[in-house]
Amino acid sequence: MNDTSIILFALHIAGAAALLIWAVRLLRTGVERAFSVQLRAFLRRSNTNRLQALVSGALAALCLQSATAVAVLVSNFATKGGVGLLAGMAILLGADIGSAIVSQILLVRQEFLIPLLLLCGVVLFLRSSRNEIRQLGRMLIGVGLIFVSLDMIRAATGPLIGSPATAGVMGYLAGDLVTSFFIGGLFAWGVHSSVAAVLFFVTLTAQGLLPPSGAAAMVLGANAGGALLAYVLTLTAPTTARRMVMANLVLRGGGAALVLLVLAKSAGNLNWLGADAARQIINLHLVFNIGLALFCLPLLSWIVAATLKLMPDREDAVSALSQSSALDPTTLDRPSRALPCAAREVMKMGEATETMLRSSMALFQTWDVPTAKAITKQSEDVSKQHADIKGFLAGLNHKQLSETERDKASELASIAFNLETAANAISQNLVSQAEQLSANGLEFSEDGWSELADFHDRVLSNTQLALSVLMTGAPDAARQLLRAKDKVRKAEQKLQERHLARLRKNIPASFDTSHIHQDTLRTLKTINAAFATIGHPIAARSGDLLSTRLSTKSKANV
Repeated sequence: MNDTSIILFALHIAGAAALLIWAVRLLRTGVERAFSVQLRAFLRRSNTNRLQALVSGALAALCLQSATAVAVLVSNFATKGGVGLLAGMAILLGADIGSAIVSQILLVRQEFLIPLLLLCGVVLFLRSSRNEIRQLGRMLIGVGLIFVSLDMIRAATGPLIGSPATAGVMGYLAGDLVTSFFIGGLFAWGVHSSVAAVLFFVTLTAQGLLPPSGAAAMVLGANAGGALLAYVLTLTAPTTARRMVMANLVLRGGGAALVLLVLAKSAGNLNWLGADAARQIINLHLVFNIGLALFCLPLLSWIVAATLKLMPDREDAVSALSQSSALDPTTLDRPSRALPCAAREVMKMGEATETMLRSSMALFQTWDVPTAKAITKQSEDVSKQHADIKGFLAGLNHKQLSETERDKASELASIAFNLETAANAISQNLVSQAEQLSANGLEFSEDGWSELADFHDRVLSNTQLALSVLMTGAPDAARQLLRAKDKVRKAEQKLQERHLARLRKNIPASFDTSHIHQDTLRTLKTINAAFATIGHPIAARSGDLLSTRLSTKSKANV
């Protein structure tokens, strides 16, 4: 193989791997944009028993195409008791199984599938006006592109079959399982997807390039790498959220290392897993995750106790909320430096307010004075941040500002005001409503609480989307945020109607908590609207405001 051939081969493999990674991401994005609210509600309700949690985790990973995405999502729920540690760990074990099943499904190869998936996907995405149908089209395109990328890998690696140089390299990997294990882990961590990594390794094995023992070690490494990725992504999360992710890393990574040791001792005999090498490797991936779940599920109570002992609560909740300001007064005479400083501080305001919102709903179930005080303190900090941002922007040398910079300063001031409004609504309204519920010894009806929890989760999802829009300024995400605002408004109206229907049925719990229930719904809608204003100026610039009503509000806020 000459130098040109080597370069072309490397280019083809890199391009195919990049397409595979992108296609998996495209598929997951479609699911998240169409069904994120339903998925979040589904996972949050999976607390009844460990078996139900395991199954729900597997189903969520099937939908999201990623155990890592499920881990990050569940860790968010765990921050303030939305999901318990035992149930959360069961969900993550199930998510690993779901991720392995995804790999099995995506290896199905039918010639007619690629053109059919791409054709249907593009038609649905371009022709439909409904967001859910458009995202279904995106998902079909993603699956089609996964198949295309796997065919590209097969085509690119075909000429290498039988090459003496290739045989030498692969022979080394077959003999050094530890190196293969670390390569698999690093690859899964680097591409941010164990699904993409496993599909890549299995495809190379099917081509006869990767020996079964080396491929098995890489797949086991990809399992460890996927668990490591979730751990890295939650490093800054509270201890409550990190416990389950850390435990999953120890169980999945330790289990993979143990199976690797058994593999080395048994000379890599995998014939019992399938007739051909590729089938053996993909089945090993599934059997490993199912076996790990079956082994750990009955022991979860002991694992939870050990995790709590090794990772105890730290009394740093309030101190962690206090951070140094991003506002640098030395940049006031340089708008190009000052405005990014203000934007960073506004982002910190948004993150603090989102943390308050996530923590507040647990107070309706169990009133907790320290948590209520922490939220109030956080609100005071957000108000101070708003005042500092206003003073900082007022201190800019406006004679030096271009028209674009003046608009940006105005946008930041408006967003900061709305974020303070949201923070005040949480600390003054939601906290007081929860306190009133506790002081009067009241409880929502079962249906009423379920609806409030789902609505809170929908608003929380939108706040996270709003912060993403604030950080990236992406017009597509801004459009999605404004659509989500309209959905929240309609959902609030529907929930108010359902509450009135329960009153007509003379349900005592609904009568007793009626005022608090309705006020909580309205407060959550106000918080959602405050965060949604982040998308208005971006959508206005791109000409994508959803309606005249939104356009008018956007102009009023800028």
